[in-house]
Amino acid sequence: MSTKEELHRLREWLVRHNYLYHVLDDPEVSDTEYDARFRELEALEAAHPEWITPDSPTQRVGASPLTAFAKVVHRVPMLSIRVEKDEGELHRRVLDGLGLPMDTEVAYAAEPKIDGVAIALLYEHGRLVRVATRGDGREGEEVTQQASTIATLPRKLHGSGHPELLEVRGEVFMTLAAFATLRARASEQDEKPPKNPRNAAAGSLRQLDPRVTAQRSLEFHCHGIGEISAGAWPQRHDTMMERLREWGLPVCPDAEVVTGADGYLAYFQNMEKKRDGLSYEIDGVVIKVNDLAWRERLGFVSNAPRWAAALKFPPREAETVVEGIDVQVGRTGALTPVARLLAVEVGGVTVTNATLYNFEELSRKDVRVGDRVRVRRAGDVIPEVAESLPEHRDPTSLPFPVPVVCPACGSPVARVEGETILRCGNGFACPAQRKEAILHFASRRAMNIDGLGEKLVDVLLNEGLIGDVADLYRLQDAPERIAGLARMGEKSAENLLAAIEASRERDLSRFLFALGIREVGEATAASLARHFGAIATIMTATEEELQGAPDVGPVAARRVLEFFLEPRNAELLNRLLAEPTTGWHRTGRPTRQDHPLLSGATVVLTGTLATLTRQEAKARLEALGAKVSGSVSSRTRYLIAGASPGSKYTQAQALGVEILDEEQLKSLLA
Repeated sequence: MSTKEELHRLREWLVRHNYLYHVLDDPEVSDTEYDARFRELEALEAAHPEWITPDSPTQRVGASPLTAFAKVVHRVPMLSIRVEKDEGELHRRVLDGLGLPMDTEVAYAAEPKIDGVAIALLYEHGRLVRVATRGDGREGEEVTQQASTIATLPRKLHGSGHPELLEVRGEVFMTLAAFATLRARASEQDEKPPKNPRNAAAGSLRQLDPRVTAQRSLEFHCHGIGEISAGAWPQRHDTMMERLREWGLPVCPDAEVVTGADGYLAYFQNMEKKRDGLSYEIDGVVIKVNDLAWRERLGFVSNAPRWAAALKFPPREAETVVEGIDVQVGRTGALTPVARLLAVEVGGVTVTNATLYNFEELSRKDVRVGDRVRVRRAGDVIPEVAESLPEHRDPTSLPFPVPVVCPACGSPVARVEGETILRCGNGFACPAQRKEAILHFASRRAMNIDGLGEKLVDVLLNEGLIGDVADLYRLQDAPERIAGLARMGEKSAENLLAAIEASRERDLSRFLFALGIREVGEATAASLARHFGAIATIMTATEEELQGAPDVGPVAARRVLEFFLEPRNAELLNRLLAEPTTGWHRTGRPTRQDHPLLSGATVVLTGTLATLTRQEAKARLEALGAKVSGSVSSRTRYLIAGASPGSKYTQAQALGVEILDEEQLKSLLA
């Protein structure tokens, strides 16, 4: 057997056993044997990098970090499922909509309502070409590289008979075991742990660096299809899901087909009993008409299908006593009241603190120190005070006063028009905001200063070694003092100072995100960096000019403008920008310039490019004035076709669109 044949054999063996383990839950080999074969493939590919293909099992570790997420318009909207409080309403609605007698038996597909992130997978000729989040239901974000690191998500469908185009929909989630591991790792590294598995899954899927996503042990279950090309297809949901399962897509093992309202209510009650024994979080069940032709007849109302409904479990609750109310000050100055509770177990978790969200909510619920309250885990995860029980209240107790000054710095607080939140306007001069700002600046997704956790920041502030983020770059002058701090030593000090020095190389988009400007997340920061190219240009831009950057709306533009106009922020920026750096001042990408053939042209990408990722090609085309679209139309100027192009290639030929290969693309970009 030749080396190349051995490589193909190893890939097929690994794909098959990955399918048996993750999808069928029926492994035939030990983890040790699987890992040994995986290492064999890695060694072969290391010796022959020219043979590496995107669908190789070794390539799920992720590619280079992205700078932003491309927008994807869902051709078939990803609608929400209506939550029914009346458990028999769905059955009545179905019978009425179909004009059937009340004693008609209707089959329903029932499945757990997984607390995860909805995504859509687009396969062309059996190969995965795009993954998008649900977003607002009509437009989401492309997360293909991130989702491709999920072990249970096949890049190439198994078997045969695949439709030319197939969009599969499902849920990305994190198991409870993986969530516990992630929280433990965050605690060890003095990082803020994720609040719940759903937030952890969403945050992992939106990592700009797919290699981070690959470390998060995400799972995927499909629950339906959004779009399919013409051809024979099963007419029942259960047979449709079985077909997807045969093609290698994981389907929830707890899904069942039941009959009538009594059937799905029994399923609901059974899943409520089983939920604590599941490996993932659920907050209810989803019920759908099993017959796909009946679904077509029932149609949709507003933004939800008439043929489906969600039944939610009652929130997990317990009673306890409020021992005190603390006011926490966040990075943006928001004041949040938090109830300190007599420890109580809620849904298997010991709760000692519960959020009251804001002071309007605190007043509405009239929660007082000493009150007996009912506590629940919102979304089954975040502890919140559901209500106070005034019948048990001490008659001498008084309502909790709304603060007029910041508890951290004593500055006046105010409520911004249109907001329900009180804020301290003292900015970085407020010690609480200063601490949170430093932690955010040093976080992994921002400047990534490894080792600078909450406890060390407290020590540095208390010792007077730093007063804001700019002071971090003065620590190089005091290595002995750093080494002498509690929890430190010579080696730890060296590592910290090396991490601070390395942060000078972060690019403009990460620097903007690190500044902690309200409404400016990673994607907005990347868009601003790419559009303006230099920090000096952003700092002097008008509100209208800021809105000229893709996906920057009026609110974000106003927050950016306000941030740079604030004198204390301007002084801090001047000190930061005086530091010798290689990345903060400019994006490192070419600023936009008109290209005689690309400026204003609509360009579509399809297939796999050998020398560029899809995101890199998109960014470079946009820098030359092109508009990069996800679909071919009569307005498309060029189709860039890489290896294994999909249906877009055929559409472009039919419409007479000019098709360029990778070499021609490189000539254009040059």
